[in-house]
Amino acid sequence: MGGAEMGIPLPGELGQRARDILAGRITPVPARDAATVVLLRDDPLEVYLLKRKATMAFAAGAYVFPGGSVDPRDADHAIAWAGPTPAEWAERFHVDKPMARALVCAAVRETFEESGVLLAGPDPETVVADTTGEGWEADRLALIARTLSFADFLDRRGLVLRSDLLKAWAHWITPEIETRRFDTRFFIAALPEGQRTRDVGGEADTVVWTTPADALAQAEAGEINLMPPTFHTLTEMAVFERIDRVFATDRKITTFMPSAAEVDGHIVLVVPDIDYRVPGAGA
Repeated sequence: MGGAEMGIPLPGELGQRARDILAGRITPVPARDAATVVLLRDDPLEVYLLKRKATMAFAAGAYVFPGGSVDPRDADHAIAWAGPTPAEWAERFHVDKPMARALVCAAVRETFEESGVLLAGPDPETVVADTTGEGWEADRLALIARTLSFADFLDRRGLVLRSDLLKAWAHWITPEIETRRFDTRFFIAALPEGQRTRDVGGEADTVVWTTPADALAQAEAGEINLMPPTFHTLTEMAVFERIDRVFATDRKITTFMPSAAEVDGHIVLVVPDIDYRVPGAGA
């Protein structure tokens, strides 16, 4: 049964909050700008997923792609840049240039923070070959703590951000019923040659490389939890056999925002225009 047809049941406190928002008794919280990166590797095509800790306030226990909120310093003009310009990214995501710059920087920063993979190099044609070691780890932790800005991190190491290693993919906005909301742009990136992901801890207690099909099968069997944006993106990735075909795809950015609705007396979350299978509900 597709989530777009019947909706996802919203029981308990979340269901009551949805009723209150639909009735105008509660004002939705604003959504924070964020970036998410679908990190891929070939032979076979696999995606990198993190399982968020059960103690997290948002998406607890869910398997997600690396990503997070924009840091205001991500828009810093001091960041060394190679590849498509902020103006080009602004056109792709329908935002202004400062926000486009911030989103791309947040995508690269968050990927490094949550996987150890860095989409940057000493010059516009190369990429860092190895990000392991105590010095890299100290910088990664400082970025997470926000005691080090991404611009200062790149400058200190003489690195250039490689925006050409990213592809714009999607735009999702957290439903208004949530107490934490994000206005998230999705990017695609390939694992750079020589680099490797590692279990970096922090917000995640498990990290995995898996084929999109295997992740979807586990979700439909109720073995793992995937939120609608992750489920839908994995569904899209499952039709590809190699990364180069993903990057060659002509992509038009569509905005999705699931919304609460009352159906036959029950409050459900409707995810428009996609097929999201509720675990255990069948095809």
